[in-house]
Amino acid sequence: MPWILNFAYVALLLAVSPVLLYRRWVLGKYRDGWGEKLWGQLPERSGSKPCLWLHAVSVGEVLQLRPMMKLLAAQRPDWDFVITTTTRTGLDVAKKEYPQHTVCYFPLDFSWATRRAISRIKPSAIVLVELELWPNFVLTANRLRIPLALINGRVSEKSFRGYRRIRLLIARLLRGFDLLAAQNDEYADRLLSLGAPCNRLHITGSIKFDGVRSERSNPKTSELREFFGVHPEEKVFIAGSTQSPEEVFALDTWQTLRCEFPNLRLVLVPRHKERFEEVTTLIESRGLNLRRRSGGDATGKSARPTDEVLLLDTLGELGACWGLADIAFVGGSLTQRGGQNMLEPAAYGAAVLFGPNTWNFRDIVEQLLTRDAARVVHSEKELTTTVRELLKSPATARELGERAKTFVANQQGAAARTVELLLSLSFNHSSSMSERRAA
Repeated sequence: MPWILNFAYVALLLAVSPVLLYRRWVLGKYRDGWGEKLWGQLPERSGSKPCLWLHAVSVGEVLQLRPMMKLLAAQRPDWDFVITTTTRTGLDVAKKEYPQHTVCYFPLDFSWATRRAISRIKPSAIVLVELELWPNFVLTANRLRIPLALINGRVSEKSFRGYRRIRLLIARLLRGFDLLAAQNDEYADRLLSLGAPCNRLHITGSIKFDGVRSERSNPKTSELREFFGVHPEEKVFIAGSTQSPEEVFALDTWQTLRCEFPNLRLVLVPRHKERFEEVTTLIESRGLNLRRRSGGDATGKSARPTDEVLLLDTLGELGACWGLADIAFVGGSLTQRGGQNMLEPAAYGAAVLFGPNTWNFRDIVEQLLTRDAARVVHSEKELTTTVRELLKSPATARELGERAKTFVANQQGAAARTVELLLSLSFNHSSSMSERRAA
């Protein structure tokens, strides 16, 4: 199987190479980490300490690890931790969040890359976040008898349909995991249907709930409030994790309403850093003033024009920025992205809005809507109408936000449950890992 997979991966790389080369030279993407990705040249770990390797695909998964890493580091201060990610933005955020740990790229699923990566890290156990089923990687870990765990497991309806077509392979991979921790009953049932061993499957809840802040007075949010010059009497409308054309929708809404509500501020937060300049151009093309987070030492004490738009064009600060929001539109939901994480603004008690395309967070959306703790807007016009309604009725907005905040608080605890399972798994195996590799 490894060489069949290698051949398929090489064929796929050759097929998509024109796109990769275009993005590399024109868009500046995929320029680093090829030694780690293609050849498995991850940093070589020395010493004999137990080591937990955690893989988080991108920014969202990296940030989800925060509450777990605090618990793990506190309970096992003598362990080494290695965090890998797939994307450049994920790597940047991971280095910022976990400077005391080893952070690097995850290898591509070639047999030689996975073997070399594992031999250099020498993990006592490997933890994959959500659902990362790379066959060569899983099979290599199994051959070396390194414990594997899947945490915060989720299987979307779309993924489930695809995995059922290759159920024999998926079942083989799932049997290679020593621990499968699913977010909820629905995802657990899907894993069982795909062949997961029931005696290794646990329902822990979602660690997404544990990684969110709820206090608006936290230092990072306070710093952003000062930087952007947001005054207590002002209302803040944030459109975060947006994709094109959602910034246009948010700008149109703000420009339509700001004469009626002159104390309304707008903060835009594009999902991808590659679009920061594009959104800057969009704002300036409308003749609006702009204050960029990356723009230096601006503070709230400076003079502020009434037509100023605020742009958060930095990585890893959106979570704190949501703490400024009275009304929060969560992007990727009026496009075909499938939505982005709406728990952060909900935890702060903002009035949360999102579009109808939220299948990536279907279970959370259903629970929010069932509790009347969020609103769905189906178009740009409906976005404007709903924001106006909430501004005219602050009590309605406040009640919507309080219900959302209560919902998030009641769901927390998954990180502690997951850590308990991981520590049992890793501790039981770590002492004999060197013997197993030698065998």
